[in-house]
Amino acid sequence: MTAAAVRAASQAAKFDSLEQEAYLQLWRTYDRLRELDEQVFATFAISAQQYNALRILRSVRPGSLSTSALGARLVSRAPDMTRLLDRLEEQGLVSRQRSAENRRVVDVTITRAGVALVAKLAADVRRCGRQQLGHLSHDTLQSLIAILAQARAPHEDRSTADLWPGNQRVRGGES
Repeated sequence: MTAAAVRAASQAAKFDSLEQEAYLQLWRTYDRLRELDEQVFATFAISAQQYNALRILRSVRPGSLSTSALGARLVSRAPDMTRLLDRLEEQGLVSRQRSAENRRVVDVTITRAGVALVAKLAADVRRCGRQQLGHLSHDTLQSLIAILAQARAPHEDRSTADLWPGNQRVRGGES
């Protein structure tokens, strides 16, 4: 590439603001890293969002979570929680039951098949994480986690923010 072409490409890559550049860098990074985990989950015919729900439900086993509590703990919002759970239930990975105390509340429990799938995916998920970010040092990862939490903090739903373990980790709590 000639010097003039490099300058032209540099001009085309200008952003409207530093905030926009940071956001677009974050988005581009997410897109590249997401490709890797989609490959892992596609092998088992589930999405990353469905895996996340299973992982959360496994953490409360043998208990259950209401659909709203489960939704608050997901990494990303599920616009159609019912559809997400329908698919998991059709595969025999979760079961749902109306709460005896409040018929409007639906409690979700992971099944043995769901626990088995999460266990089966464990090594692949760890390997994927190493592939995604294993090139970064421990200190760099800790700094990245703190910076991302700081960027997200004013936009968190304060009523549910503490339900997500990643927020507790940044504040020094358990994850």
